[in-house]
Amino acid sequence: MVGAGLLLFVLLYSFGKTIPPKQPATEAKQEQHTEHQSIKFEEILAKAKEKISPAQNQRLLKLENSVIRGDVKEQQLHVYHQLARFWKDSARMFEPYAYYTAEAAKLENSEKSLTFAAHLFLDNLMTEGQPAMQNWLASNAKVLLEKALVLNPANDSSRIGIGACYLFGNISDNPMEGILAVREIAQKDPGNIYAQMVLGMGGKRSGQFDKAIERFSIVVQKQPDNLEAIFNLAECYEAKGDKANAVKWYETVKTLVKIPEAQKELDKRITELKK
Repeated sequence: MVGAGLLLFVLLYSFGKTIPPKQPATEAKQEQHTEHQSIKFEEILAKAKEKISPAQNQRLLKLENSVIRGDVKEQQLHVYHQLARFWKDSARMFEPYAYYTAEAAKLENSEKSLTFAAHLFLDNLMTEGQPAMQNWLASNAKVLLEKALVLNPANDSSRIGIGACYLFGNISDNPMEGILAVREIAQKDPGNIYAQMVLGMGGKRSGQFDKAIERFSIVVQKQPDNLEAIFNLAECYEAKGDKANAVKWYETVKTLVKIPEAQKELDKRITELKK
């Protein structure tokens, strides 16, 4: 999740603010109806195939046929790894890469492979804006993390990851299913950065900025250079109208980020807040 934060930060300064504008009631109502939209991998794969060359499609077809013919677990595992590498290295498309990495992890059934695959989906879930894709990413991550918990029920990170799926993945009408588990872990271990970040992001998303600030502040106390937490602090203060603290934390971000374009955007935002 923290690794995805830097990507989120770069994207932010390319495309604008991360705090969404308040929606009219009609828009909010429409969003509720689309909240649990889902998409099938077959649809994702079909669109991905349209973007690759005929030669790549031929190579891909051979690999896909190998999966069908492979009646031995080791053969299927090998082909899934090949498919994952194809989509990552040759086609450079994330969704099929993550899917086949997950299929290989399920066959391998080790905690390491399952959690690695799960966090591919989770990291992208944090930056995904489309409800149907959020659902797809979260659903896949949740399955993998549940399998990992069977192997190691004591893994708090997997439980937090499942909580994040409920919070950000549009997979349930009751996101509290996830937040309660994460909150329990944070109460037991206040120093758990992952738990504090997920709770902070959940508070920010729901407009509970004071609660989000409390969580992000805990992270910054323990990790003074945590760019994602500091940036979210600044945005939460800005959202609640506390311009002085927003400026303070944006200026802290500016001391940490080395991207000239981002620094320029930060200067603009700081100037606007000081007016």
